[in-house]
Amino acid sequence: QVQLVESGGGLVQAGGSLRLSCAASGRTFSRYLMGWFRQAPGKEREFVAAISRNSENTYYSDSVKGRFTCSRDNDRNTVSLQMNKLKPEDTAVYYCAANYAGSYFHRDSYGYWGQGTQVTVSS
Repeated sequence: QVQLVESGGGLVQAGGSLRLSCAASGRTFSRYLMGWFRQAPGKEREFVAAISRNSENTYYSDSVKGRFTCSRDNDRNTVSLQMNKLKPEDTAVYYCAANYAGSYFHRDSYGYWGQGTQVTVSS
């Protein structure tokens, strides 16, 4: 089992940057593909980014490609999301999640979720 705790959210002006972190408990962190999702008010939770178990592959939604970077440190059981050039439409609660098997894109493939961290981008 994996417990996930996100941090690093906050309020930032458009064009600014934030770095989200997710700390995982347990000894099996390296077995999981890790993902980031976000949910804006009144909208469904959507895929943002994911990173493979050994960091060889990263995946991004079209809306964040080129602006966000996902990384992980298996020795420290952490995954991060560096967010640059933030836009008001990036405002949402951001969740990290662990995926043991299945598509990196589909939220149903993720079995463990953090509590989320709020990101607000002002215009």
